[in-house]
Amino acid sequence: MTTIAAAHRPAGAAAPRLEEITGANLDAALGIRVRPDQERAVAPVVKSLAEAYVHPGVAWPRLIVDDGRPVGFLMAFLDIDWYGDGSAPRSGLWRLNIAAGEQGRGYGRFAVESVAAEIRRRGGARLYVTWHPGPDGPEGFYLGLGFRPTGERSGDQTVGVLDLGAQGHSLGPDRRR
Repeated sequence: MTTIAAAHRPAGAAAPRLEEITGANLDAALGIRVRPDQERAVAPVVKSLAEAYVHPGVAWPRLIVDDGRPVGFLMAFLDIDWYGDGSAPRSGLWRLNIAAGEQGRGYGRFAVESVAAEIRRRGGARLYVTWHPGPDGPEGFYLGLGFRPTGERSGDQTVGVLDLGAQGHSLGPDRRR
């Protein structure tokens, strides 16, 4: 999967990867900070890790590392009981934090592709996400990757879905540029 533009990556450089959160990289994960104007729209990594601790069978937190440096954090939810009644198990992207100085380099797309691959590996066919609506929110990013609003709300957030399909889904081109 090609995610980071060739212009941003020296020839022969390793691709970004996900790392499970461990004692060895905990401080690096906690050091991920989004831009100040994004802080209202995404919880800090420390809150995500606390939620992962209390939802161990559902949360899937990962550090995004490129060339040995932490560039972001993601947390997926896997087979969560969406309505609390057993009728709609869903999987998707719960949290995405790309470090302020690393944005615009394809790491967000890499994160979504990685979560899609994990959901497919587990037999899922849809990837859900929620976002805060508004001009400064990530709606354009998600819509540009092929997500579509479901018409549902989760609290004050829009719910979106990406159909992964039986043969897999290639994310749409990021149309924000």
